[in-house]
Amino acid sequence: MSDNTSYTTEEIARLLKISKLKVYDLIKKGELPSYRVGKQMRVDQSDLEAYKQNTRSGVSTANPTTIMGQTPPAIPLAFSGTNPAQMPAHSPHLKAVGHSLVITGQDMSLDILATYLERALPTERPLRSYAGSLDSLIAMYKGESDIVSTHLLDGDTGEYNLPYIRKILVGCSYVVVRLLTRSAGLYVQKGNPRGIQEWSHLEQDGLTLINRERGSGARVLLDEQLRLHGIPAASLSGYMNEENSHLAVAGKVARGEADVAIGTEKAAKIVDGVDFIPMIQECYDLVMIKKPEHEQWIAAVIDILRSPAFQSELGSIHGYDLTETGTIIYET
Repeated sequence: MSDNTSYTTEEIARLLKISKLKVYDLIKKGELPSYRVGKQMRVDQSDLEAYKQNTRSGVSTANPTTIMGQTPPAIPLAFSGTNPAQMPAHSPHLKAVGHSLVITGQDMSLDILATYLERALPTERPLRSYAGSLDSLIAMYKGESDIVSTHLLDGDTGEYNLPYIRKILVGCSYVVVRLLTRSAGLYVQKGNPRGIQEWSHLEQDGLTLINRERGSGARVLLDEQLRLHGIPAASLSGYMNEENSHLAVAGKVARGEADVAIGTEKAAKIVDGVDFIPMIQECYDLVMIKKPEHEQWIAAVIDILRSPAFQSELGSIHGYDLTETGTIIYET
């Protein structure tokens, strides 16, 4: 195999039989050298083999200065992320150095935040990991993620996020900041032929659901509403059929493969053939662990969220309410 072979983070996860979040954790800790091509992180085959060999022999790769006997090269300013089109695919100067920030969540607002962070803090390398809200919080507890987004409804209190954050991030000091609010509800076929208007209507005979994956905010929203309305999940046809995005479930409904799905209004505006029934305004928040070494980038994140430029860019996307964007919701 050619020495020029490189792998995406997804391919590395499959090859090592670990989660993608764990791959980002290895990159973040400097144990797995990587470089950026556009918005995508890649790992050379030679570096993957070196990591595997060091793992077998018990040698840490976290300090390249100690192992290699020399200081790793600095990243040239031209390749700091401001002009991805000029990045060569296999430049030795693009090996991962410095600190990486793993931003975990699925909404496109996080991609925009990563771009702003890269501009504001050239020494930091934002890495995007796409995972549901529960999985993201668990990854943060394990130290595998730095900035986590979450939209998890607690049905008993009607409160978003904090009940879950308090239970999962036990013993951690953290800050919770409002990113945005958005409308969540039901995708139905055009014209709503089944007349679905309420959560209780999911009990209709012959109704077919397409569900989101376990750990996603949409899945938790559905499960909480089923619990509150006394509807057994096992009674819903299609409950065990899962897709990993709002667009995917909306597409299934549009094609007539399901009657109903759970998601946000934004996807309904993108996918032809579905109507959206709003059911709740959900809070989409960011969680960041407080440590002295995190102070600079936490302050930068909050400044970005409050900046007119960032809010103007988010404001152009349908379905986002930015009234509380940048507001500190809770801080330990």
